Amino acid sequence: MSLKSNLHNLKEKYKGTKMAPAFNAIHTFLYLPNETTHNGTHIKVADDLKRTMNIVIMALVPCLIFGIFNAGYQHYAAINAAKGVVTEASLLGNFITWDNFIIGAWTVLPLVIVSYGVGLIVEFIFAVIKGHEVEEGYLVTGMLVPLIVPIDIPLWMLAVAVIFGVVIGKEVFGGTGMNILNPALTIRAFLFFAYPTWMSGDKVWVHKAQELAGTPDAISGETILGAYAQGNTLPNIDTMDMFFGFIPGSVGETSKLLILVGAGLLIFSKVGSWRIITSTLIGALAMGAIFEFLVVGTGMITESSKFFGLMSMPFWQHLIVGSILFGAVFMATDPVTASQTNKGKIIYGFLIGFISIMIRVFNPAYPEGVFLAILLMNVFAPTIDHYVVQGNVKRRMKRLKVKTA
Repeated sequence: MSLKSNLHNLKEKYKGTKMAPAFNAIHTFLYLPNETTHNGTHIKVADDLKRTMNIVIMALVPCLIFGIFNAGYQHYAAINAAKGVVTEASLLGNFITWDNFIIGAWTVLPLVIVSYGVGLIVEFIFAVIKGHEVEEGYLVTGMLVPLIVPIDIPLWMLAVAVIFGVVIGKEVFGGTGMNILNPALTIRAFLFFAYPTWMSGDKVWVHKAQELAGTPDAISGETILGAYAQGNTLPNIDTMDMFFGFIPGSVGETSKLLILVGAGLLIFSKVGSWRIITSTLIGALAMGAIFEFLVVGTGMITESSKFFGLMSMPFWQHLIVGSILFGAVFMATDPVTASQTNKGKIIYGFLIGFISIMIRVFNPAYPEGVFLAILLMNVFAPTIDHYVVQGNVKRRMKRLKVKTA
């Protein structure tokens, strides 16, 4: 008897029981549902929630693979620096190597396993309790979470945060499609405020940087944003390193090139909104240009200011350091928590970018503000859509009065 026949028999066995939603989730993950619509439908489309989630995951996989190699590269770069050896990034030389892959896989894959394992267990529990089918919404969240956390975060902390994010960020609102906050960002926010020493500073972004901290001349693992926030600079890191991703940071945020590749896939497949992505980047550039003008153009802000480091950063450089690009492509475009109207998407995205840079500058203790900005705008997205719709209604009423006059 085939595997499919055995699964079908088990499905009949569990039919009508409390465990039916959990079993159906496993069954439909491998096969199409036995019941499909043949007629009487109003809309026929080729995509569904599972396909949409899979496209986002495919867009994230290159960032995950690069993050694995970068974890190993940054680890060995720190060791070499402790020995007085400077490591230059080279794709075929010092970056894509088995040593880097093994170290990276050893540290990154457990994050992925814990994220998916704990999150799906919570999803299954709620599906059984509520008696509804397991939803596919966590497929993307489970991939996003390992990409936005430091490499050495303790797995138990990640597990606690995932439970909090799934329960408080999604299930209490009714599950996938009902939440008002992005679950992945809720998890990261919980980690930042519950365990701040593991989410910021100069020892959390490189594997085993804590052990190298006492070694003279060792790389501390400080990110570019962290250096600027302290008024320092990193002269040994050039623009191309920032763009390609040969820098310390969260697992999936460093390679701007691969993030842009993912953005292209999302836009081409119409899964991600180009309006949100573009307006977010424009908002960030606008705020960055304002700050740069205050420093360079007017001289109002002097080097003695505690904000000088990030304010003096070239406005375009805000897009290739930190997580602003990753957040714009993979977080702000969440179709559930983002604005739904076309004009609302432009306003929503612009404010995310604008506020992100503002948080970077005015809160040096937390120079990466994009995630907080997105969570803030998640809350205001329905309000933005409300006023956009009301504005459209008023304009149509005016046209109607003109025609009937």
